[in-house]
Amino acid sequence: MTRVEKSWIAELLTFDHREGDVFTVAAPPDGPNPTLFGGMIAAQALAAAGATVSAEKLPQSLHVYFVRGGRYREPLEFRVERTRDGRSFDTRRVTAVQAGAVILEMIASFHVAEPGADEQPVVPASLAFADAQPKIVDLEFLDPFEIRTEYSDDTGFALPPFWIRSRDRIEDDPLVRACTLTFLSDIGPVPVARPSGVTLARGTGYAASLDHSVWFHRPFAPHDWHLYDVVQRNHSDSRGLVMGSLYDRDGVLVASTTQEALWRP
Repeated sequence: MTRVEKSWIAELLTFDHREGDVFTVAAPPDGPNPTLFGGMIAAQALAAAGATVSAEKLPQSLHVYFVRGGRYREPLEFRVERTRDGRSFDTRRVTAVQAGAVILEMIASFHVAEPGADEQPVVPASLAFADAQPKIVDLEFLDPFEIRTEYSDDTGFALPPFWIRSRDRIEDDPLVRACTLTFLSDIGPVPVARPSGVTLARGTGYAASLDHSVWFHRPFAPHDWHLYDVVQRNHSDSRGLVMGSLYDRDGVLVASTTQEALWRP
């Protein structure tokens, strides 16, 4: 029998052990950053939650608190609590634990598709695809993506607005694709949340994601180009709040995000 190769995100969502509603996955052996990428842990937490709901209920939204930085070479355990099972909505709480310490808390909601209005404001693209240039970012966890940024982005990061897509096709599975969206939604918010006058360079102060939310509006095709636009809404008390929008090439709003990040000198 021919072995079917999994996509990069499906590999990350493959749990080594399942016991009831507890899921375990191996952490990467090493990486370029001191801590694990928060978007990866959030994607895995959403997958664990989704494994406890019926297939017709799709991710509606998620709200995450990053409690501690995750570590390499240490298994992650995702403990799912079935908060509510309803006819239209299911709610799950997920606690990610590493070496006995909580590193992430998530509340996720799942919804059966319903007929109804399909409307959104028409917003001009903040960065035309033709005006974006390919960007190589020296961050290993971004290797699965192609990214195109503004020509003025000379940072070592991907600074929104940018265009992004998966280099490889992702399984035609709504949960896997929602997890892919969750992963990439954590790319970019922290740099946008920085206070004015702070140079965006490695070693410049301390920055970390505090909490993160995603609302899934419409189907997501990861191998197609999408524009991720993130704007700052506030900065006070060493915390920057940003709001993001993910659009497809036709300007259709696929998802909305918010994040608050800690910035210290």
